[in-house]
Amino acid sequence: MKTLVYVEHDNSELKDATLSVVTAASKLGEVHLLVAGSGCGAVADAAAKIAGVGKVHVADDAAYANQLAENVAPLIAGLMDHHDAVLFPATTTGKNIAPRVAAQLDVMQISDILSVEGEKSFTRPIYAGNAIATVESGDAKLVITVRGTAFDKAAAEGGSAAIEAVSGPGDAGTSSFVGSELAKSERPELTSAKIIVSGGRALKDSETFAQVIMPLADKLGAGVGASRAAVDAGYVPNDYQVGQTGKIVAPEVYIAIGISGAIQHLAGMKDSKTIIAINKDEDAPIFQVADVGLVADLYKAVPELMEKL
Repeated sequence: MKTLVYVEHDNSELKDATLSVVTAASKLGEVHLLVAGSGCGAVADAAAKIAGVGKVHVADDAAYANQLAENVAPLIAGLMDHHDAVLFPATTTGKNIAPRVAAQLDVMQISDILSVEGEKSFTRPIYAGNAIATVESGDAKLVITVRGTAFDKAAAEGGSAAIEAVSGPGDAGTSSFVGSELAKSERPELTSAKIIVSGGRALKDSETFAQVIMPLADKLGAGVGASRAAVDAGYVPNDYQVGQTGKIVAPEVYIAIGISGAIQHLAGMKDSKTIIAINKDEDAPIFQVADVGLVADLYKAVPELMEKL
């Protein structure tokens, strides 16, 4: 089976999410990568070095500069004549493009896979991760999104894949890129952070959140996350949200402060290697998944923790 992996990038650097997808694709067969962008030669060179990759297809065209789904999907659909499956990271970009590819190929998309059980058999979470379903596809072509936290990252060095230029229909003319406003932070990005400190609704307001969570995160060199309740209350921006409707993370250490542990939040962080929870409610659901649980008032516990650090 030949698999095609969509490479996520910003035209200069390859995103880590791609490495986990390569690992998933390698369980299906020969791995080819697709780099679609504009002036993306450096990304193609980096992609060719990924261990286990056989070939890198490069579509360098102004139409793909911002990876608009309306333009990229027809390109991928055309390449599927020579591939049996296409895999995307289950990120905003991957989730935007994959359904369009599936529609053009007239196949069912298989979303958010956790493991590869066979050539066309996979596991995926349902009911906010409370159950794991095993699904098998009957389609000739497979369109799959991959939950990156469920697979180890492929080695970024050690490969020597051939690079091949490809072309597609170009600009579909149905959408245009207007602009982007990207949040910038010196802290690690949530999906790649090794340590994450998250706060919940118990932090009362944005000022309290900043006073309690930020110093601890800075002390630990951690990324900052939040529950949906904290985001909805306006404590922090949307890109801090961890959970089923936010970001799926699996850091080495996840510290949940003042988070009760709603199902949708647990779905986004329960794969973390070590979970530490601080909550004054001893019956909070977060303690059911926590490796270390501290039943205490966060306003006393966090300052004490800071003193020890």
